[in-house]
Amino acid sequence: MGSQWSTGRIEAFSDGVFAIAITLLVLEIQVPESDFGNLWYGIAHQWPSYLAYATSFLTIGGIWMAHHGMFRRLRFANQRVMVINLLLLMAVAFLPFPTKLMAETIHTNGPERAAAIFYGASLLVTSVLISALWRSVALDRGLLNPEVSDKEFYAILQATTPSIGFYVVVILLAIFVPQVAPFGYLAIAAFAVLRARGDRAPTSSADPA
Repeated sequence: MGSQWSTGRIEAFSDGVFAIAITLLVLEIQVPESDFGNLWYGIAHQWPSYLAYATSFLTIGGIWMAHHGMFRRLRFANQRVMVINLLLLMAVAFLPFPTKLMAETIHTNGPERAAAIFYGASLLVTSVLISALWRSVALDRGLLNPEVSDKEFYAILQATTPSIGFYVVVILLAIFVPQVAPFGYLAIAAFAVLRARGDRAPTSSADPA
Protein backbone atom coordinates (compact mmCIF):
# COMPACT_ATOMS: atom_id res chain seq x y z
CA MET A 1 0.00 0.00 0.00
CA GLY A 2 1.34 3.43 -0.88
CA SER A 3 4.45 4.39 -2.81
CA GLN A 4 7.56 2.25 -2.79
CA TRP A 5 11.15 3.17 -3.64
CA SER A 6 14.15 1.03 -4.49
CA THR A 7 16.83 1.27 -1.80
CA GLY A 8 19.72 1.46 -4.29
CA ARG A 9 19.30 5.10 -5.24
CA ILE A 10 18.41 6.06 -1.67
CA GLU A 11 21.72 4.64 -0.46
CA ALA A 12 23.64 6.31 -3.30
CA PHE A 13 22.13 9.72 -2.57
CA SER A 14 22.58 9.29 1.19
CA ASP A 15 26.22 8.23 0.76
CA GLY A 16 26.83 11.41 -1.25
CA VAL A 17 25.42 13.61 1.51
CA PHE A 18 27.43 11.78 4.17
CA ALA A 19 30.61 12.15 2.10
CA ILE A 20 30.12 15.88 1.50
CA ALA A 21 29.24 16.63 5.13
CA ILE A 22 32.22 14.69 6.44
CA THR A 23 34.56 16.43 3.97
CA LEU A 24 33.32 19.92 4.87
CA LEU A 25 34.42 19.33 8.48
CA VAL A 26 38.13 19.56 7.66
CA LEU A 27 37.67 22.85 5.78
CA GLU A 28 36.91 24.53 9.11
CA ILE A 29 40.40 23.75 10.49
CA GLN A 30 42.64 26.75 9.85
CA VAL A 31 45.74 28.30 11.41
CA PRO A 32 45.41 32.12 11.48
CA GLU A 33 48.14 34.13 9.77
CA SER A 34 48.98 35.76 13.10
CA ASP A 35 50.37 32.39 14.24
CA PHE A 36 52.59 31.82 11.20
CA GLY A 37 55.54 33.29 13.09
CA ASN A 38 55.32 30.36 15.51
CA LEU A 39 53.67 27.78 13.33
CA TRP A 40 54.07 24.80 15.66
CA TYR A 41 52.28 26.77 18.36
CA GLY A 42 49.59 27.76 15.86
CA ILE A 43 49.07 24.14 14.81
CA ALA A 44 48.89 22.91 18.41
CA HIS A 45 46.60 25.80 19.37
CA GLN A 46 43.95 24.44 17.01
CA TRP A 47 43.30 21.40 19.24
CA PRO A 48 39.63 22.39 19.76
CA SER A 49 39.17 22.17 16.00
CA TYR A 50 40.79 18.73 15.95
CA LEU A 51 38.55 17.59 18.80
CA ALA A 52 35.41 18.91 17.11
CA TYR A 53 36.50 17.42 13.77
CA ALA A 54 37.14 13.97 15.26
CA THR A 55 33.83 14.02 17.13
CA SER A 56 31.73 15.02 14.14
CA PHE A 57 33.66 12.73 11.79
CA LEU A 58 33.04 9.72 14.04
CA THR A 59 29.42 10.77 14.60
CA ILE A 60 28.69 10.97 10.88
CA GLY A 61 30.70 7.81 10.31
CA GLY A 62 28.67 5.97 12.94
CA ILE A 63 25.41 7.21 11.40
CA TRP A 64 26.60 6.07 7.98
CA MET A 65 27.47 2.61 9.31
CA ALA A 66 24.07 2.28 11.01
CA HIS A 67 22.34 3.62 7.89
CA HIS A 68 24.18 1.09 5.72
CA GLY A 69 23.24 -1.77 8.04
CA MET A 70 19.59 -0.73 7.96
CA PHE A 71 19.20 -0.36 4.21
CA ARG A 72 21.03 -3.60 3.48
CA ARG A 73 18.17 -5.30 5.31
CA LEU A 74 15.39 -3.55 3.38
CA ARG A 75 13.74 -4.76 0.18
CA PHE A 76 12.36 -1.30 -0.52
CA ALA A 77 11.38 1.94 1.26
CA ASN A 78 8.00 3.54 1.77
CA GLN A 79 6.98 7.20 2.00
CA ARG A 80 7.58 7.36 5.77
CA VAL A 81 11.11 5.96 5.46
CA MET A 82 11.88 8.40 2.64
CA VAL A 83 10.75 11.43 4.65
CA ILE A 84 12.66 10.44 7.79
CA ASN A 85 15.74 9.67 5.71
CA LEU A 86 15.61 13.12 4.12
CA LEU A 87 15.30 14.75 7.56
CA LEU A 88 18.29 12.70 8.74
CA LEU A 89 20.37 13.82 5.77
CA MET A 90 19.38 17.44 6.41
CA ALA A 91 20.53 17.13 10.03
CA VAL A 92 23.81 15.50 8.99
CA ALA A 93 24.51 18.19 6.36
CA PHE A 94 23.94 20.83 9.07
CA LEU A 95 26.58 19.41 11.46
CA PRO A 96 29.61 21.34 10.11
CA PHE A 97 28.03 24.58 11.41
CA PRO A 98 27.68 23.64 15.13
CA THR A 99 31.03 21.83 14.85
CA LYS A 100 32.70 25.10 13.86
CA LEU A 101 30.91 27.04 16.62
CA MET A 102 32.08 24.62 19.32
CA ALA A 103 35.66 24.66 18.05
CA GLU A 104 35.77 28.46 17.97
CA THR A 105 34.27 29.08 21.41
CA ILE A 106 35.83 26.38 23.61
CA HIS A 107 38.64 28.79 24.59
CA THR A 108 36.25 31.54 25.72
CA ASN A 109 34.07 32.06 28.78
CA GLY A 110 30.36 32.43 28.18
CA PRO A 111 29.76 31.43 24.55
CA GLU A 112 31.26 27.97 25.05
CA ARG A 113 28.23 26.89 27.10
CA ALA A 114 25.73 27.86 24.40
CA ALA A 115 27.94 26.33 21.70
CA ALA A 116 28.36 23.03 23.58
CA ILE A 117 24.60 22.79 24.20
CA PHE A 118 23.77 23.71 20.59
CA TYR A 119 26.27 21.17 19.29
CA GLY A 120 24.88 18.48 21.58
CA ALA A 121 21.33 19.30 20.52
CA SER A 122 22.35 18.92 16.87
CA LEU A 123 23.90 15.53 17.60
CA LEU A 124 20.81 14.53 19.58
CA VAL A 125 18.61 15.31 16.58
CA THR A 126 20.69 13.00 14.36
CA SER A 127 20.46 10.26 17.00
CA VAL A 128 16.68 10.63 17.29
CA LEU A 129 16.28 10.53 13.50
CA ILE A 130 18.45 7.43 12.94
CA SER A 131 16.43 5.69 15.67
CA ALA A 132 13.16 6.90 14.14
CA LEU A 133 14.26 5.59 10.76
CA TRP A 134 14.49 2.00 11.98
CA ARG A 135 11.41 2.34 14.19
CA SER A 136 9.46 3.39 11.12
CA VAL A 137 10.41 0.06 9.57
CA ALA A 138 8.85 -1.64 12.62
CA LEU A 139 5.51 -0.19 11.53
CA ASP A 140 5.76 -2.02 8.20
CA ARG A 141 7.84 -5.18 8.58
CA GLY A 142 7.05 -6.02 4.95
CA LEU A 143 9.83 -3.59 4.01
CA LEU A 144 12.42 -6.04 5.35
CA ASN A 145 14.21 -8.76 3.44
CA PRO A 146 12.56 -12.08 4.33
CA GLU A 147 15.76 -13.54 5.83
CA VAL A 148 16.01 -10.85 8.53
CA SER A 149 15.16 -12.51 11.83
CA ASP A 150 13.25 -10.89 14.68
CA LYS A 151 16.35 -11.12 16.88
CA GLU A 152 18.43 -9.31 14.26
CA PHE A 153 15.75 -6.68 13.83
CA TYR A 154 15.55 -5.91 17.55
CA ALA A 155 19.34 -5.96 17.90
CA ILE A 156 19.54 -3.07 15.43
CA LEU A 157 16.68 -1.31 17.19
CA GLN A 158 18.58 -1.53 20.49
CA ALA A 159 21.83 -0.41 18.88
CA THR A 160 20.28 2.80 17.55
CA THR A 161 18.45 3.83 20.72
CA PRO A 162 20.85 4.26 23.70
CA SER A 163 22.72 7.27 22.24
CA ILE A 164 19.62 9.40 22.79
CA GLY A 165 19.91 9.04 26.57
CA PHE A 166 23.68 9.55 26.48
CA TYR A 167 23.31 12.81 24.56
CA VAL A 168 20.72 14.12 27.02
CA VAL A 169 23.12 13.44 29.91
CA VAL A 170 26.06 15.18 28.22
CA ILE A 171 23.91 18.16 27.19
CA LEU A 172 22.93 18.58 30.85
CA LEU A 173 26.62 18.32 31.72
CA ALA A 174 27.34 21.08 29.18
CA ILE A 175 25.16 23.46 31.18
CA PHE A 176 27.47 23.20 34.20
CA VAL A 177 30.84 22.10 32.74
CA PRO A 178 30.84 23.07 29.05
CA GLN A 179 34.58 22.40 28.63
CA VAL A 180 34.08 18.72 29.49
CA ALA A 181 31.03 18.13 27.29
CA PRO A 182 32.97 17.87 23.98
CA PHE A 183 34.86 14.87 25.32
CA GLY A 184 31.54 13.26 26.26
CA TYR A 185 30.28 13.77 22.72
CA LEU A 186 33.48 12.18 21.41
CA ALA A 187 32.98 9.13 23.64
CA ILE A 188 29.40 8.70 22.40
CA ALA A 189 30.56 8.92 18.77
CA ALA A 190 33.30 6.32 19.31
CA PHE A 191 30.82 4.01 21.04
CA ALA A 192 28.36 4.34 18.15
CA VAL A 193 31.03 3.30 15.66
CA LEU A 194 32.05 0.28 17.74
CA ARG A 195 28.51 -1.08 18.15
CA ALA A 196 27.43 -0.66 14.51
CA ARG A 197 26.15 -3.86 12.91
CA GLY A 198 27.35 -4.79 9.43
CA ASP A 199 25.81 -6.80 6.63
CA ARG A 200 24.11 -10.01 7.58
CA ALA A 201 25.78 -13.06 6.05
CA PRO A 202 23.31 -14.13 3.34
CA THR A 203 24.14 -17.85 3.53
CA SER A 204 24.03 -18.19 7.31
CA SER A 205 20.87 -18.86 9.30
CA ALA A 206 22.65 -18.24 12.60
CA ASP A 207 22.22 -15.03 14.48
CA PRO A 208 25.10 -12.59 13.95
CA ALA A 209 27.67 -12.20 16.67
